Amino acid sequence: MSTQQTFDYIIVGAGSAGCVIANRLSADRNARVLLIEAGSKDANPLFRLPMLMGKLFQSGIYNWGYHTEPEPFLNDRSLYWPRGKVLGGTSTINGMIYVRGNRNDYDRWAQMGLPGWSYDEVLPAFRRSEGHIQRQDEFHNADGELTVCRARGVNPMHDVFVDAGVVAGHRRNDDFNGENQEGVGKFDFNIRAGKRWSTSFAFLRPAMARENLTVETGALTEKILVENGRAVGITVTVNGQTRKIHAEREVIISAGTVNSPQLLMLSGIGPADELRQHDIETVVDLPGVGKNMQDHVDCVMAWECTRPVSLYKDLRADRILVSLAQGMMFGEGVATTFPYESGAFLKSSAGQIAPDIQLHFMPALESTANLYIPNPFRKRDPNVVNHGFSLRVGPVNPQSRGEITLRSANPNDAPKIQANYLKSKFDIDTMITGIAMARDIIAQKPMAPFRGKELAPGADLENDSEITSWLRANAMTTFHPVGTCKMGKDTMAVVNEKLKVRGVEGLRVADASIMPIISSGNTNAPAIMIGEKMAEIIQEERSDDR
Repeated sequence: MSTQQTFDYIIVGAGSAGCVIANRLSADRNARVLLIEAGSKDANPLFRLPMLMGKLFQSGIYNWGYHTEPEPFLNDRSLYWPRGKVLGGTSTINGMIYVRGNRNDYDRWAQMGLPGWSYDEVLPAFRRSEGHIQRQDEFHNADGELTVCRARGVNPMHDVFVDAGVVAGHRRNDDFNGENQEGVGKFDFNIRAGKRWSTSFAFLRPAMARENLTVETGALTEKILVENGRAVGITVTVNGQTRKIHAEREVIISAGTVNSPQLLMLSGIGPADELRQHDIETVVDLPGVGKNMQDHVDCVMAWECTRPVSLYKDLRADRILVSLAQGMMFGEGVATTFPYESGAFLKSSAGQIAPDIQLHFMPALESTANLYIPNPFRKRDPNVVNHGFSLRVGPVNPQSRGEITLRSANPNDAPKIQANYLKSKFDIDTMITGIAMARDIIAQKPMAPFRGKELAPGADLENDSEITSWLRANAMTTFHPVGTCKMGKDTMAVVNEKLKVRGVEGLRVADASIMPIISSGNTNAPAIMIGEKMAEIIQEERSDDR
């Protein structure tokens, strides 16, 4: 680890927001910036191939590999929660779908008394990062570091699905990040020349050439040091050796929805009664730390495909090695795409202000999404469906709330995650409506040549009670946890609109945990925007001080 022990800014967590902040703050050559990451470097070339996302999610090497506690409203099932433990954080192992959310999301934040966070005020931050290959208009920028591109796959089923959605009465939407989110269409992706474009590649690697930026990996931050009401540094352990590092200006926590509240609580900042249970001295009693946890719950519907056009044919063992080589060497082929390329944002009723249901369509079954490699030489089992397609269905504005709590005062012990999926009847009702809407799309004429038997939940499940039972047995996470250090003005708020932690000077949180209400859709792009806003706020304050 660097022998330097004093910096102007210490950033804890090199994830989607942390990499952005490190880049922007180190652009000031007079600012000494330290970026701390508990995970490893992202040198493994397999990170770069988009189709390997399923394997990266399952691997325990580059992610924290968390699991929820038994979920009381999901038949006590414990769900797997992969979170990136590597440079780039979860942007290094995620599905790369670029969705900003709905205008209404951010306007609601502003209406909660949070100036600076309306849609019109966050749009410049989204555009500042974005380097869109095909789009440049009032909503998009082509010059930013974060490469964004249209869906690049060639599987015909995506166009068929979109056409079916239009026949079902939904608007065709060419750009979910444009003027209107509603409709059926194809997603945009953080893919560049056929390779994953994580925040590490986009923001951190270019900045690492700067002498004033220090990046430390394999470093577990154990505690924030607070003296006389001010954060003055951190305690960090590397290879069993513990050191204290001083911050002259600020400590910025960008450790994610799980680890940011954990670190605050380990440092004595959190609900006092919970801290006492672990013999942690209370520095600031903040009851909202770890609360307000939100995530997009969804379910996977599946159908047999009557024609051999699914991804199953592309991922056979006799073809996958060629595809991987083609992707690594030339940035082309199926390995350079993500299987959920098309989808929809739909309103469950005409009276909705904004879409409240998201669909992800994949021309394959879930086993293919996890890169199951079929053996073409085995004898075919007539009872096994090989070719199929899937639809993930879920509410974008879930009402269920969970929490992150400490398991112990040991920083090496994973915290407890209680998501409380489907606790709210609203979430169940929205999902039931979404299932009906998905079935309606698949029933349309464009899907007829490909539509086989409904495998999940099954056409025999029709009434609300049956579908609810199926959801409790099969619903899962879309891997979008947010909200555990929420921004706000009420007693449960952890940070204010400047992302400053209440009751502690020189300490901020900047990642998806600060969302007061979850964004409508995939959450990586909003996390990057939050990093941009954090850097912008600090730079404005520094300018005012001069």
